[in-house]
Amino acid sequence: MKKITFFTLAVLAMPLPIQAAIARDATTPKAETAATQEKVFNAQSFMLDNGMQVVVVENNRVPVITHMVWYRAGAADEPRGKSGIAHFLEHLMFKGQEHEKLGSLEPGEFSRIVRSLGGQDNAFTSQDFTAYYQTIASEHLERVMTMEAGRMRGINVPEKDFEAEKLVIQEERRQRTDNNPRAQMNEQIRDVLFTNHPYAIPVIGWMHEVFDLKWTDAHAFYDTYYAPNNAILIVSGDVKAQDVLEIAKRTYGLMKPTEIPERKRTTSPPFIAQTKVTLHHDTIKEPGFMRIYRAPSFRQDKKASLALQVLEDILGGGPTSRLYKSLVVDQKIATNASFSYSGTSWDDGTIGITATPAPGHSLDEVEEAIEEQLRVLIRDGITDEELKDSITRMQAEAIFARDSISGPAMIIGYSLVTGSTLDDIETWPSQIEAITKRDINLVTQKYINPDEPFHLPPVTGILLPAEQQAAEHNEKVK
Repeated sequence: MKKITFFTLAVLAMPLPIQAAIARDATTPKAETAATQEKVFNAQSFMLDNGMQVVVVENNRVPVITHMVWYRAGAADEPRGKSGIAHFLEHLMFKGQEHEKLGSLEPGEFSRIVRSLGGQDNAFTSQDFTAYYQTIASEHLERVMTMEAGRMRGINVPEKDFEAEKLVIQEERRQRTDNNPRAQMNEQIRDVLFTNHPYAIPVIGWMHEVFDLKWTDAHAFYDTYYAPNNAILIVSGDVKAQDVLEIAKRTYGLMKPTEIPERKRTTSPPFIAQTKVTLHHDTIKEPGFMRIYRAPSFRQDKKASLALQVLEDILGGGPTSRLYKSLVVDQKIATNASFSYSGTSWDDGTIGITATPAPGHSLDEVEEAIEEQLRVLIRDGITDEELKDSITRMQAEAIFARDSISGPAMIIGYSLVTGSTLDDIETWPSQIEAITKRDINLVTQKYINPDEPFHLPPVTGILLPAEQQAAEHNEKVK
């Protein structure tokens, strides 16, 4: 039920070690509101001669830094038939490197060095980007920058490590998707929701295509996208911006730019019919309802995205939100209910509604109750108090994000790499403050109205216990 906004989306999506670091860094915000601040992070931005953007957020609270490199290349940029290669390459980046000026590392040595220095490192892949990070004492910044720059154009993976890592990827897919009915459901919903668009393909890849991936596939993707002019460097923590820039010049500045292909993605045709995906599974103990809509991302429509962020807080921002209060607290027909909006993507974002029926209540009741709440919202709109309270809560989140070490690096990177500007990020609290009730009404009617035809209809997912499938079959044959 936790709300996901421009600021919190990135934190929730990040690996657990960074989430833990942010939690440790968080302090009580100062008395002023984020809206009174000229900028949220006061980040400084530079551009190297080779086209690499460098962003620095100075925070001298503790002698720690987070160093991140974000590449504008993800699963949606893969060649057709090579699904999973972006994620596979992320793994291979830890399997050895060799650079004439920045040195060589054996497979696994990168992470061993970071750990020996008391830090932690990891990486993650999405549809639109791949990111690598280290959180470490600030005195070791140049060391990790040198290593990271060395693998930007110097990857060197032994064949045995390539084949071994492919087995790791296959096992990861089995554990996270093939043996997880909720993940299977989400995968199939996205396949329907994003027809004829690369977001329909899972980041980890289809198993049969992962089996066939070759080192030449990974290296071709690497040569195409891993270049300074396709990357963003972000350093947050106990540093001086000018010092970071000088180190960046003598490490990343050695890399030559390459010609990056323009992103030309296929688009989905218009549809009329709504689709329902039903999955029965013996590990599911209680029914589940989910409905996913496509909606504009922040890059595509800033005004609509900001309004949807506020709507998310009002409808799904915790136990006092409209949806939870109506279904769980007042009607008691559900044990949970959530509403979320994800707008940090290059192409379409998504809106998600989920709920679990309470004992003695059906999925149909839950679905009808959700749709009725949407109708009430469309008919009556939101109140002045709801709008004011929501904006105040969301602006407070920006203060917490500013007080973190790792949070700014994640938020700024996640946003810049999906098409936002640094000004969009720094002025987010004032942009949110400008959202009106009319803005909320417009996006509600356009994107989640249950009584209007959709240009791109939502997809409904139903999770059911296996025994319920058997009971339904027996009822039909009677």
